[in-house]
Amino acid sequence: MCFKMCFKIKCFNCFHTKRNDRHSNKMTNSNSKASGESPVNTLASQPNLRHEQQSKQDCSETVKTTGSKRGQAEGIPKEDVVVLKEWSFKTSESSITNGKTGQMTARPQPVNAKEPIKIFVSEKGDMMDRNDSLDRSLDKRRESNENSTNRLKRKNTMTQEKDSRKSSTTSSKKLTLNRPRRKLKKDLIPNPEVFHKIDTHAINAGRELRIKKIFSVQAITKTITEGACSDLDKLRAIWIWLCHNIEYDVNGLLGFSEMVYSPEQVISTGRAVCSGYSSVCLQMCREAGIECREVSGYGKGAGYRPGKSYKNTESNHSWNAVCLEGQWYLLDACWGAGYGDLDNRAFIKRYEEYYFLTDPETFIDCHYPEEEEWQLLESPIKVEEFDKRVLKKPDFHKLNLILNHPKNFLIITENGEATVSMSFPQLVHFTYRISQLSGKKPQEVSKSIGFLTSTQQSMKLRLMPPKPGTYELELFARAGNATKTYNWICSFQLECPSPKTSEELPENPHVCWGLQPDATSLGLEHCNYGNDIISLESGSFRLVLKTTKPLMVLCELSHKNLDKTLAKKCLAIQTEPDQLTCSVLCPYYGYYRLAVFVRDWANEADSFEIAGNFLLHCTAGIVNLNELFPSGLNSYCGPGIKTMEAGLFEFSHTEALVYTQQGNCDITFQNRKDIDLLCELTKEQGDQAASQTTISNHILFTHNGSKVTISINLPESGVYKLGLYGKTSLKQKYPLLCDYILKNTSINKWPPFPRMYGAWKKGSVLFEPRVGRLDASSWVKFRVHVPEARRVSVLRDESVDLQLSESGVWEGKAFTGRGPELHLAASLSEASNTMSFLMTFSVVEPEHEKASTAHAH
Repeated sequence: MCFKMCFKIKCFNCFHTKRNDRHSNKMTNSNSKASGESPVNTLASQPNLRHEQQSKQDCSETVKTTGSKRGQAEGIPKEDVVVLKEWSFKTSESSITNGKTGQMTARPQPVNAKEPIKIFVSEKGDMMDRNDSLDRSLDKRRESNENSTNRLKRKNTMTQEKDSRKSSTTSSKKLTLNRPRRKLKKDLIPNPEVFHKIDTHAINAGRELRIKKIFSVQAITKTITEGACSDLDKLRAIWIWLCHNIEYDVNGLLGFSEMVYSPEQVISTGRAVCSGYSSVCLQMCREAGIECREVSGYGKGAGYRPGKSYKNTESNHSWNAVCLEGQWYLLDACWGAGYGDLDNRAFIKRYEEYYFLTDPETFIDCHYPEEEEWQLLESPIKVEEFDKRVLKKPDFHKLNLILNHPKNFLIITENGEATVSMSFPQLVHFTYRISQLSGKKPQEVSKSIGFLTSTQQSMKLRLMPPKPGTYELELFARAGNATKTYNWICSFQLECPSPKTSEELPENPHVCWGLQPDATSLGLEHCNYGNDIISLESGSFRLVLKTTKPLMVLCELSHKNLDKTLAKKCLAIQTEPDQLTCSVLCPYYGYYRLAVFVRDWANEADSFEIAGNFLLHCTAGIVNLNELFPSGLNSYCGPGIKTMEAGLFEFSHTEALVYTQQGNCDITFQNRKDIDLLCELTKEQGDQAASQTTISNHILFTHNGSKVTISINLPESGVYKLGLYGKTSLKQKYPLLCDYILKNTSINKWPPFPRMYGAWKKGSVLFEPRVGRLDASSWVKFRVHVPEARRVSVLRDESVDLQLSESGVWEGKAFTGRGPELHLAASLSEASNTMSFLMTFSVVEPEHEKASTAHAH
């Protein structure tokens, strides 16, 4: 019957659904927990000790009633109560026939003080008055009970307080549950580990009992609760036994085997639908002396989608309510045992602690009882409100999430956009899935229609659907310190009447935009850009991230029109001890994704981790492709950690980009460790990075003590790369210390410096001439400082010795003649008069003479 009912309404909502992330930001399809029907809603008041003895005398026999239905499949006995005005009596037994559990509901009626109310429940559960006496009614009920072979006993107490007797005059009044204030689960159970001993005993004992083929409710209950000191401990043992020994009857639900109903069959076969779980829980609690009820209603399980209405529909699920120390609590062993995979006809065992004594305020998100008393809420809600409530899964509450917006499942876009926002006390990571509801099967759409930002205490998701229609939004999350897959936390329905006309956002494999919420743990401080879209009104952008420790950084830039090679020429990264700087050039309009990865500087074994995903929107001033950065740049652009480690400080140019409007410049710094230095100046020709021209003769090193000056004369406008290398050890190689990017906008064409040789050592200074190209047939003044030189000469056809001045500078004039070259040499050894070349100058015809010669020809 239950199977037929489920297929009739095409719904398996009694399943508990689980959704997980398969890999990174890909989630598995919905799986579900099991379903069945057992709508047994029983109300009970607290015992009235004042009238207990009189009750025993007047009512020595129990009243047993039958009625009501069993879910949507078959009838379930429904108990009614005889209520007397001046006294109350106990019902000590209730019937369970063929696995159907009775329901007991207090219905206060106007009564005569000495005349009991005569109530009869028909087979259809209708209430009718009779003229029969109470004794006659009891005899009939007793006879009916004796003829029933499958009914079980259950203890139950009902009373009516003296101060509430007036309210008993109308049948519309209901008993009040939980007169004492109910404890929250966190107060009742601060940590589930307190049950470790009980849980272990219940699991091991259950395994042994099944091996011995002991399927008696009485025997099992007695064994698993042995040593339990309180009703809570006994209930815990029963709950754990149910979750670990009963599997959801997937094959029965799907019609591939006969469905199991009775508690005896459930225990012996080890399978059940939801009503099987709840009925066995009811019997075991009764055996343990714990007051328990079966509750029927609606569960947002498998097959549920946001927007589904349960109004005027048959109930599809059942669970239990238990009374501990005068307070009622809720539990669902069916959903606590695991979830069902209908596609593979399998039950997936996965224990879920959340459904044990769940707080009613959160239980109502996915469980709605047919009788509102069993909501256990101070202000019960209507089924219409239950339909609107956001489906929040266990992990939503485990992560202590607070949904700020929206307040119900339905989100409607305004101006093409909608938002979801949450807050939380500790770091949480999020991802999501969006599917368009069109046709029979939802179609997953790109995450690029969403813009997710998150901090350590809040999350915001902006949604911009590209097409009108209805969408399903599923959110997934995991704790910030967890590396496992994301778990499904809640779902929404998104309605987009009119989409926003805008460019599609780039794909983000890391889902979250802006500085990542755990970036501080990686060594980054909060940045000034926030987590919103960064709008650029020019084609250049400079991202500066402050750090709490030295970091190594890698950056990636993506745009729909950028390939990897071109993207690298759009980035320049500077790594300093207390900050990271990424300069970006945008050659196209539209959206760019700038990804930043970091690791600890000192530990090269560490892997790079994502620290930020920044969304840049360039709307104006794009950069020409010929003006991008040079190729081959790395993370050592500009002075930084590498130059500091080499002992270079006090740079005149502290940033990686150097702009010159004259075509020449000097870069100075202190070389405190007196290391050997080299420089290389290159410029790309055309659009091909491979065709770089080395023009190092446009660089001149000058050492003056610890101060180093790099003089640069650029031959033409354009973009250059200046590489600074330093020999920091005895190794022969010169490792790169930093790269400078030189942007020259001048039309001046500066000549090169003279070509220098190894004898031009540190401390040598060229004062005049400062160019390496001299006019032919002209007199040139030379001024140079050469440490430890005994003699300095200008060599051509004839040598000219320079004179040493009082200030230690070698000075003199020399005639260039018409030869192609002129050399500056020095004698550096007292033991030999050999002259060593210091540098070579080119001798060329003056420009006006070249023009005259050309004109004559």
